[in-house]
Amino acid sequence: MMVLETTTLVDRVPLPTAKRAREKHRAVNWLALFQGTCLVLLEAAGFAVSTLLLVLGLPLFVFLLIAGWDLTALFAQLGNLADHYRTAEPIARHLFAQDLQIAFLSSAGGLALLRLPSFLRRLDRRLCRQNNEGYPRHG
Repeated sequence: MMVLETTTLVDRVPLPTAKRAREKHRAVNWLALFQGTCLVLLEAAGFAVSTLLLVLGLPLFVFLLIAGWDLTALFAQLGNLADHYRTAEPIARHLFAQDLQIAFLSSAGGLALLRLPSFLRRLDRRLCRQNNEGYPRHG
C-alpha cells in the first residue's frame, strides 16, 4: 500500500512557543522609531528635491552650452520661442505643452531610477549607523 504524504504551507508554520510569545509582546522603542522615520523622510525629501533641480537645471545648461554661454543669444532664442508659441494655433500650443510635460516626467522618472540604487545604499548606511549608535533598527 502506498502512502501519500503532503506538506502544505500551513504545515510549515511554526507553532507558538513561550519564547516567541515574549518576543512578540516586547515594548516598542518609540524614540528610535520616530528618529528612523524622520531620517527616512528627510533623506527621501532631499532625494526628490535634488532630482527635480537636476531635471530643471539640465535644459538651462544645454541651452547655455548651445548659445556659447552668451546670455544675450539665450534670451534672443527664448524670445523667438515665445513669439512662435504666441502665434501658434491653439491645438499646436496644447500639443507642445503636452510634449514638454511628457519630456519632464520621463526625464525626472529616468533620473530618479538611475539615482535610486545609490540613494538606497546611502539610506541603508545611515540607518545602520543609527543602529550602531545604540538605537534598535526598525523595518
